[in-house]
Amino acid sequence: MSGNVMSVAYNQLNALYGISMGTSNKYDAHKRSELRSTYNSIVKSNKESPLYKIKEGANVKRFAIDIKEQAHTIKNVVASLSENGEGIESTFRKRIATSNDPKVVTAEYVGSGDTVITSENAGFTLEVQQLATPQVNTGHFLRRAGHDFKPGSYDFDLNTNTASYEFQFNVNDDDTNEEVLQKLRKLINNANIGLQAELISDERGTGKALQIESRQTGLGEGEDSQFEIISHRDKGSQDAMKLLGIDNISSPAENSSFLLNGTKLSSYSNTFTVNNMFSVTLNGVSQPGQAAMVGFKPSADAVADNIERLVSAYNGIINTANRYANAKESSGNLLSDVSRIAGRFAADFSEIGLTVEQDQSLSVDRAALTDSISTGNTLHTFDVLNRFRDALGQKADQASIDPMNYVSKVIVAYKHPNPEKNFATPYISSMYSGMLVDRFC
Repeated sequence: MSGNVMSVAYNQLNALYGISMGTSNKYDAHKRSELRSTYNSIVKSNKESPLYKIKEGANVKRFAIDIKEQAHTIKNVVASLSENGEGIESTFRKRIATSNDPKVVTAEYVGSGDTVITSENAGFTLEVQQLATPQVNTGHFLRRAGHDFKPGSYDFDLNTNTASYEFQFNVNDDDTNEEVLQKLRKLINNANIGLQAELISDERGTGKALQIESRQTGLGEGEDSQFEIISHRDKGSQDAMKLLGIDNISSPAENSSFLLNGTKLSSYSNTFTVNNMFSVTLNGVSQPGQAAMVGFKPSADAVADNIERLVSAYNGIINTANRYANAKESSGNLLSDVSRIAGRFAADFSEIGLTVEQDQSLSVDRAALTDSISTGNTLHTFDVLNRFRDALGQKADQASIDPMNYVSKVIVAYKHPNPEKNFATPYISSMYSGMLVDRFC
């Protein structure tokens, strides 16, 4: 499937079900062998699954997709805690960057494992004086229902620091100002040239203007703008540009400005690297004279952070199960199936700061967890956490392969008891299949 088709599919999912697909990370990329294994698991599940019909329900599709989304989150967290076949205790050997003021600056360690840490590179102070900003062009506010544009064809050039583009748009007899602005918004966004266009309203809500913003921030040496809009020489295009006003820069792009260990520096972006060890992201401006401290997080805190991520992923699918527990779309098996995992470890959890609540979610006593990691029976603690991670990851794999296992359905026919006589059919479990709804069940 091409990238464009996948993008359309995900955008449609987002529009229909309000799902945020989020940003991808390295755990969303898979080797060919891993994809083959997933395919074989789907085929195996399909061969052994009976033929069924799904009763119609307003949320049946949303329920199935929610399961897959939560399972996907769990699998990514589990993967991050299982790199190179290591256990959660390997976090003790990993360096985790931290900031004492994340509202101003956050940091990530990007150095190699054999980097020698000295007093000179173990941390630094950073006082943010100004964030890097994009360029913004804001047009004139026009009456939404007005007809200020004469029918015809118009052109303008849009020049960036790397390329030049020509845009053409047509105005029909019955086009309102807002409809013309919407055409231009779509034209610029669909061009995919590093600019984002949107319509903004005036205070009374009767006027609309086109606002264009660069995705990049800052300016390089010798640059005076991120982009420039120029109307063509014909009078019609010039008059249209005067109406639009999008050639005016309302907010110029600026570089970030900060003090690194007291030395004043600047950057085109709000994200940059320090000492080839820290990837730093500026999030806000410091109070005068109050520099943020960036360094390494204690190992016990780093482990506790990862456990909280694992618990959060578990609670995500528990919340989904509770939300649909009494819905007609649900078979009711999801909550019992997933909560059974934590139930097996309840006694061990109570010793290390984790508690199974009445709704089957998990809560974390961070102080008790940190103590069990630092001074308690660490071998037992990590053994429990690793076994819980593995069990949760296995359940997420199963739920991802066949989310319809948890949907209320009517069995039509069972497969032949001899698996050698069963064959894979198009009715397989995937993001879209397995969702055939029978209105007459």
